[in-house]
Amino acid sequence: MSEDSFNNNEGEEKGIDLLELASTLWKQRRKLIVWSICGALVGLVIAFSIPKEYTTSVKLAPEITDSKSSAGGLGALASMAGLSTGATSGADAVYPTLYPDVVSSVPFSTSLFDVEVTTKKDGRKMTVSQFLEEETKSPWWSAVLSFPFKIIGILKSEEEVTKEHKLDNFQLTLDESRMVEALNQRIVTSVDAKTSVVTINVMMQDPLVSAILADTVVSRLQEYITDYRTNKARKDLEYAQKLNKEAKANYYKAQQRYADYLDRNQGLAFYSAQTVKERLENEATLAFNLYNQTALGVQKTQAKVQETTPVYAIVTPATVPVRASSPRKMMILIGFTFLAFVACAVWILYIAPLVKSRKSSANKDMQESDSKHSE
Repeated sequence: MSEDSFNNNEGEEKGIDLLELASTLWKQRRKLIVWSICGALVGLVIAFSIPKEYTTSVKLAPEITDSKSSAGGLGALASMAGLSTGATSGADAVYPTLYPDVVSSVPFSTSLFDVEVTTKKDGRKMTVSQFLEEETKSPWWSAVLSFPFKIIGILKSEEEVTKEHKLDNFQLTLDESRMVEALNQRIVTSVDAKTSVVTINVMMQDPLVSAILADTVVSRLQEYITDYRTNKARKDLEYAQKLNKEAKANYYKAQQRYADYLDRNQGLAFYSAQTVKERLENEATLAFNLYNQTALGVQKTQAKVQETTPVYAIVTPATVPVRASSPRKMMILIGFTFLAFVACAVWILYIAPLVKSRKSSANKDMQESDSKHSE
């Protein structure tokens, strides 16, 4: 019974404390309302100071090839052509999980600088770099916070960029490096580990620019992956076409020599003439067989290029966003109002009593010290 009564008393004390806190807040409700209104006003100012951002989302499902089945298919084609393939045929080193790294790489980002976009407001055409430099706005407080750094940058000697400067991915200038960072912040690529679906989100302050850039990023990514996966097959195709061209020229030369010899020695019945005739005929036949084999090799390598070319299914194509994705004004308003309410409650319940108690203790100490001096 004693333990139960102790628990009941503790529960009653907690309940009484909560009631006292609630009553204290209720007495100071006007201050809470004022603080909440002030927080709401601050939230409105911040919400309307942030420029609108529009996000275009594109989803594509890349083709996932099985290395074993791919190697088997290439091996069958190679065996028909009388060739042999290595054990690593069909292996793909650029998996979908590496696509975000490809999109955020310096060469890929710098290739987007000169992409031509059109603004929706006035229909002006400009490059992506010009849009980011001239048309992209920032909140007013970012200018205030960056002002000291601008002063420091003016005092320091910055690198001079000449008009003849050409883009070099190996050595970027300061402005080019900032542009790459800005694009990496505005172009976000993610991959679903289960389905391997690649999602590309492009955020810009113009909806049409966002859609155009998102479509360009998808096409450039497809071109990059296609060039990588078909690089070996295309080199094999070029080599096979070169061999076929040489075999064709040798066959035509051998055929022409044989025809010229027949024209010059028509009607001769010497054994030496017959021997030369058979030799030239055999050379023409061998040249034709080689030409035929190289032509088959060209066909096989063309089939290999087509087989290794990846296929992408665009699940969600790029469309011009209708509504801005940020800022979320209602969430900012609610958040600042709630923070102001909580801050006021903390002040009323904890900080104000603490300050009051310290002031009272300080006053008591002063009174005690004055009484001692008077005595």
